[in-house]
Amino acid sequence: MSFKTVDINADVGEGLGNEALLMPYLSSCNIACGGHAGDAKTMTEVVRLAKNYKVKIGAHPSFPDKLNFGRAVMDISAADLYSSLKLQIRSLQQILHNENAQLHHIKPHGALYNLAAKDEKTARIIIEIVKSIAMPIQLYVPYNSVISKLAEQEKISVTLEAFADRNYEENLSLVSRKKEDAILHENSKILNHVLGIIHREKVTAINGVEVPIKASTFCVHGDTKNAFEILDFLIKELPKYNVKIQ
Repeated sequence: MSFKTVDINADVGEGLGNEALLMPYLSSCNIACGGHAGDAKTMTEVVRLAKNYKVKIGAHPSFPDKLNFGRAVMDISAADLYSSLKLQIRSLQQILHNENAQLHHIKPHGALYNLAAKDEKTARIIIEIVKSIAMPIQLYVPYNSVISKLAEQEKISVTLEAFADRNYEENLSLVSRKKEDAILHENSKILNHVLGIIHREKVTAINGVEVPIKASTFCVHGDTKNAFEILDFLIKELPKYNVKIQ
């Protein structure tokens, strides 16, 4: 079995206040920057925690929709969406500047992430924002998605992401949170799910079909009820299967 290196990330700064518990187990984090959650105070607190634990920092912009926590597609013009996302990322960049920290990546949130995976117009808005940033940064996106392909064409560094705590449909979309089997909670099932993606580059969809997938970063959602236990388990178990976390 070949040796592999992966990144473990989580979405943070979303109002749960559990970042101090999660941060010791992460190698990167995605900080909500005002679209679906977050403000200057929470961003500053989480940036300081990330710096303390040497965790790579990413922006986690969203549709500007706190009411729906960024989990519903908004009817918004391309210009307004661009302006909002740019403002969100700039607000985090200003705090990073104040705290002498660097932006490592951008990972869209929720409905924006899912829409950009299949909609070229939305994907191009995000890509244009990445291109407008002076320093080279990573873009966290799903495998075989519209945004991953367009970003690679534009010579943007792409990090392919999979979700450790979510079930997949056969088309590699995430099982809707409205369904009871959307979220994985059992440690053993999560470990097998992640190892299959790492070592076999396949995931077993909710209908039982094995689907090709690739990922070098894995997200554990900060709002999954046992996120801390999942991270603790993965950090201890993955090295036993020739997987290094960094």
